[in-house]
Amino acid sequence: MEEFRKEYLGSGITAFVSAEHTFGTDAVLLADFAAPKKRDRCCDLGTGCGIIPLLWCKGETGKILAVEISEKAAGQLCEAVKYNALEERIEVINSDLKDLRGKTEAGIYNLVTMNPPYTASGAGIISSSDADRIARHGTLCTFDDICRSASRLLNFSGRLCMCIRPERMCELFSVMQKNGIEPKRIKFVTKNHGRAPWLVLVEGRRGGKSGLTVEAELQVYDETGEYSPEMKEIYKDYLLEQR
Repeated sequence: MEEFRKEYLGSGITAFVSAEHTFGTDAVLLADFAAPKKRDRCCDLGTGCGIIPLLWCKGETGKILAVEISEKAAGQLCEAVKYNALEERIEVINSDLKDLRGKTEAGIYNLVTMNPPYTASGAGIISSSDADRIARHGTLCTFDDICRSASRLLNFSGRLCMCIRPERMCELFSVMQKNGIEPKRIKFVTKNHGRAPWLVLVEGRRGGKSGLTVEAELQVYDETGEYSPEMKEIYKDYLLEQR
């Protein structure tokens, strides 16, 4: 079995990361933005090492389905689930998100999330490794694949939350609406004050009415290069327990 490295997340939860399957700030921000309610039934598509479900388990979220196409990444998360004794909370399915019929029920989830490939298929310089190609380019799924799957999984008024590059926001909105998911909330993320956003967090609701809320921008670093107060709040227990 591939060797993994333990990454302590705080609140008694540990992730298993590897060179191929790790996580970044974007996934942490998406987990926080989605903020499942108590007892929400959740599904994280393209879960990778499972950072989003693991972070949610620091709270009182209901059962979580984690879907991952890579056998190695799914196995990695299974090891973390066992290590953290989360078998009653997280179910891992090694599957293509386009092929979930018969593997989970439709219309039962309150929340679906995905941190998708940031580059559209055929755009940009294609990465040489299989893992990078899947993670960074839309070679195995498109926005339409994601939204179609989410629309099937979500109950009425259930939420789909994603993080994308700002330049693809109009494309995502169009695809969401085509699949019966109305964009309802966005939050831009910038690294420093005065810089253009590098990320946008998006929430849509299945069957939702039109009307979009734009939340205050999140700044990752302050003028000294330290995490901003909002970022420190997001990373709070992790930072405290690393001291």
